[in-house]
Amino acid sequence: MIKIENIHKSFQGKTILNGISGVFGDKEFTNASRDTKTEIRREIGMLFQGGALFDSKTVEENVMFPLDVLTKMPPEEKIDRVNFCLKRVGLEGQNKKMPSEISGGMQKRVGIARAIVNNSHFLFCDEPYSGLDPQTSILIDDLILEITEEFNITTLVVTHDMNSVLGIGSKIMFLYEGIKCWEGTKDEITDSGVTEFDDFVFANKVMQRLR
Repeated sequence: MIKIENIHKSFQGKTILNGISGVFGDKEFTNASRDTKTEIRREIGMLFQGGALFDSKTVEENVMFPLDVLTKMPPEEKIDRVNFCLKRVGLEGQNKKMPSEISGGMQKRVGIARAIVNNSHFLFCDEPYSGLDPQTSILIDDLILEITEEFNITTLVVTHDMNSVLGIGSKIMFLYEGIKCWEGTKDEITDSGVTEFDDFVFANKVMQRLR
């Protein structure tokens, strides 16, 4: 689990996070030793909004990257692990392709394979449906949920997509202008009592009906 406490973040003078706290666990990172930080990083997988695949590396090399950087695993074990993860996300045999040779949805799946290759305990997903059509977004949603449950991972998804929130969300935190306005489960959403959150949920439902 992870614990965040009083987090602040600004970009070009605009406050994005303003004193955000949430309990997801109890490991200390900020003042940890270098070895401990490396150990913690091995437990964390990231799925980036833009995919963040290395254009000059093959699918196999992209997935293997965390193993190269954070472990001393023998080459043959790395290949075995990469092949396992690619098979798990439905990309068996795609090892030697370049990112430019596969679709956006496949690139997202490569990103998921890379995120779990280190047997991650935590998976952070930043707008994982960005740039994807609705059908592919549902497939990625399902894959994230399956992997979360299958490997007992704590997954944190940052998204504006209420379909995803209602589909796979268990604990939900709503941020508005950098401040945590509401926290609860999807079953409690309709009784949030927070105007900004109600407006956001309602607007999303209207957009979904118009699609």
